[in-house]
Amino acid sequence: MLGLGIIGWIIIGGLAGWIGSKIMGTDEQQGIVLNIVVGVVGGLLGGFLLSIFGVDVESAGWFFSFFTCLLGAVILLWIVNAVRSRT
Repeated sequence: MLGLGIIGWIIIGGLAGWIGSKIMGTDEQQGIVLNIVVGVVGGLLGGFLLSIFGVDVESAGWFFSFFTCLLGAVILLWIVNAVRSRT
């Protein structure tokens, strides 16, 4: 995923963060910048988790990178919602 460049990270991260927030029902709470941040951090989280299971995420391309970001974004939003509901 490092080969995507900064523009690729922003585009894929933004889309994945936005769709992830729709899936988790948090879209009303966040704007475009937070969607991008959630998507990019979700991509890092998803890439880390998939690499633990032996999945080659670096040479998979745009499509798989998007799903990696989406998976990570949903997991990240789930964790944030769990922490918020405890307080």
